[in-house]
Amino acid sequence: MVTVLQTENLEKNYMLGNIPVHALRGVNLEVAEGDFVAILGPSGSGKSTLLNLLGALDTPSAGSVRIGNSDVSVLNDSELALLRRRIGIVFQFFNLVSRLTARENVELPLSIANFPRSKRREIAEDLLEMVGLKDRMTHKPSELSGGERQRVAIARALASKPQFLLMDEPTGNIDSKTAKELMTLVKDLNTKHGMTIVMVTHDRTMAKYATRVLELLDGQIKKEACN
Repeated sequence: MVTVLQTENLEKNYMLGNIPVHALRGVNLEVAEGDFVAILGPSGSGKSTLLNLLGALDTPSAGSVRIGNSDVSVLNDSELALLRRRIGIVFQFFNLVSRLTARENVELPLSIANFPRSKRREIAEDLLEMVGLKDRMTHKPSELSGGERQRVAIARALASKPQFLLMDEPTGNIDSKTAKELMTLVKDLNTKHGMTIVMVTHDRTMAKYATRVLELLDGQIKKEACN
């Protein structure tokens, strides 16, 4: 299998006032093409810190992150910008632009990448149909439910055809019924469309949708299991 994401002895330290915080302590992780990996842990275990490093949004204090054949730490700003286009990220709080419709939100990364207007619209409509929002394309975020907004966020993350998808507590702001529906969609993205997914969650029930579960505690991977 092709390795798309790898960390080696990854560490992240920072200061909280005068107190040193060791957020990650020697994390070794390998994600192969087509994997669906859940990183499970309580609040404060280092999950979001790890996700930010995997998404090239932050730099490690020690160790390395490799995305494909690229060591993130040696890339310059323009190289990092190009690399980030290969990464889809779905945040807990959706991060949609309130004045834009669902379709326009999905088109946004394509607009930044200078796709022609007609192509942007075609891609956005296809993705919104895929996530079950064919009839909600012209609605703004305030007119959508929490689950629908998260589906728009997933469609937007997929717009630039990323190499893998990172998800930060994707069910954290929706009810349990909607969360199960959303995770069924995410599972289908993995099994039917071959999308490589890394998801951080505190919810053991949501982690069961993944094929591999890594338990993170105090900045270290303590256990790995397969579903």
